[in-house]
Amino acid sequence: MGLLPDPAPRTRQHVVISVDDHIIEPPDMFDGRLPAALADRAPRIIEKDGGSQTWVYEGKEYPNIGLNAVIGRPKDEWSMDPARFDEMRKGCWDIDARIHDMDLAGIWASLNFPSLIAGFAGTVFWKSEDQELGLAVLRAWNDYHLEVWAGSYPERIIPLQIPWLSDVELAAEEVRRNAARGFKAVSFPELPAHSGIGSLHTGKWDPFFAACEETGTVLCLHTGSAQWAPFPSPDMPFEAITTLFPAHALIAAADWLWSQVPNRFPKLDIMLAEGGLGWVGMLADRADFVLAHSASGAEGGSWKSDLLPSEVLRRNFWFCSIDDPTAFGTASAIGVDHILVESDYPHADSTWPDTQEVVASSLKHLSAEDVAKITHLNAAGLFRHPLPDAAWLSA
Repeated sequence: MGLLPDPAPRTRQHVVISVDDHIIEPPDMFDGRLPAALADRAPRIIEKDGGSQTWVYEGKEYPNIGLNAVIGRPKDEWSMDPARFDEMRKGCWDIDARIHDMDLAGIWASLNFPSLIAGFAGTVFWKSEDQELGLAVLRAWNDYHLEVWAGSYPERIIPLQIPWLSDVELAAEEVRRNAARGFKAVSFPELPAHSGIGSLHTGKWDPFFAACEETGTVLCLHTGSAQWAPFPSPDMPFEAITTLFPAHALIAAADWLWSQVPNRFPKLDIMLAEGGLGWVGMLADRADFVLAHSASGAEGGSWKSDLLPSEVLRRNFWFCSIDDPTAFGTASAIGVDHILVESDYPHADSTWPDTQEVVASSLKHLSAEDVAKITHLNAAGLFRHPLPDAAWLSA
């Protein structure tokens, strides 16, 4: 496997905060972070016959799938085959190298989701056969993320925790404890019913959402985090699966909207990562139309708010774009104050190292004020994150 040389640094046309990137967990992530009695059962990397490497946890293997870490490799070498760490660009798993790569692309700050050993919402750990071990490993992941990944460059990385979803009350306690430590966000399954933890419509997770609202912790729903996808055909090609990523977000947003969660927690911020923008106006229009026409009962059926669904959608939800050039033509209908951008480093969908160019091209028809909101001001406000100083801007 070959790695390409560093790209030339890109011109910084805008301050960019990317709200969806990923950490490829480094081999030493869990070293020294578990209680002594559990340390020898922590996730570990093993060498496989044929030269690949894989994580092992509770007797199961979790390979680093190739397309999760293709940044910096020739495109003709991209594949789904498991990858070794020495076949990845170092920025995938090393924080110093990641900051270097962010600088090359002109990305000021980044929110980083987990990869496959944890699952995008920590699913692997809170579904552990040994729950004591699972909680210890999950806390170790969060400790590393806060102390090393974000802690090494606190002005550049926005801390995101993974939740303990085996117990609602403990999950809420962990959110409060982690918020006090500096975490600004939590990754949560976009469709919890498909993750086996109960429907949003039951109210089961209200204590967790209350903790998020109370602490200002942003609830981040990443496409694929529920390990479910809308497959219309069992034999559809991989390209069709990834084409449907925005459909995940549409379905999730509709479920969350009609669950009344945003009505019960009006200050809860819900971010839909890697979900795109083009569907947002359609959902807003359709939800309002349904309320006025086919909602059951004279009182509007299940809807419990004086606001229209479209108004709640634009109040509680935040929408993210990797590359949606036509969707920005309807930015005002979506709500300019709630649009964010993402790079998706180091996945195959990533715009790195050309994030600046992609963002500038997509936003070229908008006002300077709206561009500033979308590229960085919205994210800085949502995550309470600092903006760059003059030194970085002039570098």
